[in-house]
Order: sequence, then structure tokens, then C-alpha cells
Amino acid sequence: MARSLPVSDYGAFVEKFTLLPDPSSSPELPLTGLTFAVKDIFDVEGYVTGFGNPDWARTHSAATSTSPVVLSMLKAGATCVGKTVMDEMAYSINGENVHYGTPTNPCASDCVPGGSSSGSAVAVGAMLSDFSLGTDTGGSVRVPASYCGIFGFRPSHGLVSTLGVTPMAQSFDTVGWFARDPVILKRVGKILLRLQEDNSATLDQLIIAEDCFKLLDIPSHKLTEILISSVEKLYGSQKIQYTNLGNFVEAKVPSLKHFMNDSVKKQEDNIPSLAALSSAMRLLQRYEFKNNHGDWVRSVKPNLGPGISERVWEALSATDENIDVCCLLKSEIRAALSDLLGDSSILAMPTVPGPPPKLKTEPTPLESFRAKAFSLLSVAGVSGFCQVSIPLGMYDGLPISVSLVAKHGSDGFLLSFVENLHTTLKEHLNFS
Repeated sequence: MARSLPVSDYGAFVEKFTLLPDPSSSPELPLTGLTFAVKDIFDVEGYVTGFGNPDWARTHSAATSTSPVVLSMLKAGATCVGKTVMDEMAYSINGENVHYGTPTNPCASDCVPGGSSSGSAVAVGAMLSDFSLGTDTGGSVRVPASYCGIFGFRPSHGLVSTLGVTPMAQSFDTVGWFARDPVILKRVGKILLRLQEDNSATLDQLIIAEDCFKLLDIPSHKLTEILISSVEKLYGSQKIQYTNLGNFVEAKVPSLKHFMNDSVKKQEDNIPSLAALSSAMRLLQRYEFKNNHGDWVRSVKPNLGPGISERVWEALSATDENIDVCCLLKSEIRAALSDLLGDSSILAMPTVPGPPPKLKTEPTPLESFRAKAFSLLSVAGVSGFCQVSIPLGMYDGLPISVSLVAKHGSDGFLLSFVENLHTTLKEHLNFS
């Protein structure tokens, strides 16, 4: 059952409506009493899936069925409150949309909210819903979670159904979710991931990617000290280890040499091997995007906003050169990071290089920030590992975060770890 409501509230929603839980739902279901919003990339029966662009909405019919992940939330007792704004065709991590407006970052109204799941993050950050669903291909849950000061979870690739979700690039597409606290984050995760057990395995090691923290635009100790102190209090200092992730990846992923070109090596203040990893990811992403949507773009010639237009048309010129190498690279980095982390170690790194950029920042000053961001985001993106972005308060009045990465399939373990860590993290944040 659905009924339409007026659109307002931080610009988060494309359309507000109410989808009620199944009337036969038990009051004891895990999500009873919770509300959620969904990115306008998920099919909802009777509504057009807009994919962030008016021309897309105009040339597509209303969905005839609802995405299974949306249905699973309703069956678990939650109420859907509407569809949220997203970046056009999911092709940006900024969160700015020239057609539907840019959702207002509830933590910093003069900064971008992050994308492409911008409205879903804002809905949660502004307390318009208890949790929300988004998608994450190259960072589209992790980035807005960081920018809006909330929790964002990208699951292991392939574990959550993407049926009834408009594809961006299937080798990397995941259904992710946002929440303001790790208890709800985990409750939602248990439904989406179909977790039967509590997965409260004991932490082996927290491995700090030291070189990644050096990419930050802010003092790295603002993130690492709180995290390390919290883990030491719970598990002891012997659990903390350090690594140079860039050197590790370069040594263990031989296919990276195909992407270690001059443009990668010339990137200032970046990690060459991770920049190469990002380059490979974006190559395969462009190729798959073209296969998914190239015919529609050429036929309709949609009105696309600045930045998005250039990216989309660049993707349409993609060839299959080095695509086989990209697929091999995915296998190599998954094997390498599996050896590093095992079943119960966690990798700590920044989600993004710093606080959210200001609204309407010119592209050129953002180039270095974006390059470093995609280097960080590509680690989980290419390996298919699960990653959670955890808010760590504010720095100079802007939200900051840290990310934890665990082995493919260790999603339940990671969600339980974050829940256990949260109380201690809050104590350290209040103290600082």
C-alpha cells in the first residue's frame, strides 16, 4: 500500500510516500517501528526508477515489481517513507544534482553531502528516517556516510541481491545501507545478509594502513588515536599492528604493473600502487557502464550536469583493452588481502582524504582530493571486501570518519566488531 506525500526536508527526497509493512507482520519483527528511505535506483512497484536524471525518468515506465531488498525491509517490519535524490546515473561521489537539487548536508550545510547515494545519507543524518538503502560501486555509500557523519556499510560484493536495482557496473555494484548507530546498522545487515548467528568472533589484529593515513588533509592522529585507544581498551595493545598497504599491494598483485603508467606515477601525494588499482577499477567501471547504458545515452542524448556529462561520454568511448587484466587483478588482490587479514583481522584506513568539500567547488582544485579518495575506495571496491565508514566527530566544524575493512564474507564479524567498539569510541570522542 502506498500513498504520496509532499516533498520537502533537506532536499533529500525525490518523492515521499509510505510503504507499510505486511499487515500480517508480527510486532516482534527485527525492524518493527523503524522507517527507511531508498535511493532512486531501486525499483518500487508503481513508481518510475529515476536514476537521478529527468530524461531517464521520462523514457522509462513505472516498475512492475519491487526490488527484493526493499521487500525484505518491509517483511522485517520497517516502513518505507520515500525515494531519495541521487547523482545522475550514479556517476559521482559529490552528491550535487543540477536537476533535482543538492540535498543539504545536515552536518555542514555549505558542504557537499557526498554521492551518489546523497539523499539516502541526508535522510538518515537529518533524522528523517532511521536507516536508508543506497548503492556503492566506487564509494557511493562510504563517501556520503563520511561527509554526513553517519555509519555507512558496503557489504562484500555479491552477498546482497541487486535484483530490481539499476546497474552501474556489475563487477563493483553493491547494495549498502546507512544508520546513525551501529545497533540499527547491524539489525539491517542481519536481514540483508541473511545472517543466522551473532558472528562475534574475537579480533585477531587491527592492522593500521599507515601510508593511507598520510593521504589525509587533516592531522592523521585525529583519526588514529581514538581508534587505537578504543581497540586497546577492549582487546589490548598487542592487537594493534601496522602496515604499508601500498607496498604490500604492489608486491602481492603482479597485474598492477599494467596500470603503473606515467599519469599514475605523477600523482602528487598519492600511493602509486593504489592509484594504479583505482585506474584499473575505473577502466572496468567505464566499460561496464557503456555496455549497460551506452545505447540509451546515444539514443536519448540526455541532459547531463557538469562533470557527469564528461564522465558518461568518456565511458562511451571505452574499449575492451586490458579488461581481462582487470578481472585477473580482482582475483589477485582478493587473494592477497585474504592472506593479510585472514578470517578475523581488520584493516583500518581513512574513508576519504578529509572532511567534505565546499558546495560548487571548481573541479580542478578537487582533482587531487578525488584521486586520493578513489585510491582509498578502490581497496574494498576491487577486492570485493566489506567496509564500514564510522563517524569520528568533527574537525574544525566538519565531519570526519575512519573506515574498517574485513575479508569477503566477514560482514557479520565486521558489524559485530563495530557494535562492540562503539561505546568505547563514544567515550574517547566525548573526552577529546
